[in-house]
Amino acid sequence: MATTEFEHQLRGAALRVTKPRVAVLAAVRENPHADTDTIIQSVRSELDVSHQAVYDVLRALTTAGLLRRIQPTGSVARYEGRVGDNHHHVVCRSCGAIEDVDCAHGSAPCLTASDDHGYVIDEAEVVYWGLCPNCSISSTTSRTP
Repeated sequence: MATTEFEHQLRGAALRVTKPRVAVLAAVRENPHADTDTIIQSVRSELDVSHQAVYDVLRALTTAGLLRRIQPTGSVARYEGRVGDNHHHVVCRSCGAIEDVDCAHGSAPCLTASDDHGYVIDEAEVVYWGLCPNCSISSTTSRTP
């Protein structure tokens, strides 16, 4: 995505366009499901910014709905640019790799709670767990005599 498109996104969310914000959006686009350290390293390869500045930008972009923060059980927070839909994730139990999984069917939420307890539900979060192809192959070959 070009810088001008990131600028358009920021303006559309009523945020000022700044180099750190554009750099963070670019870093997340280049590294889907990246943790904060990965994003910081990527941004710092382009700009001289503090850790705190990147954390502040991540918070602002998440609050504005330009980024989505996910945190699978046992994992650090990760960020993605795919927002505005009700997709889910598959996580490798071995290496921690994360991939997007489209909603199985229906409109958001794709799952209906057996008892909504009076809540107005607008999203369902599903995390599938297993072994990614690389870890699955490694696991199979390490068990082969």
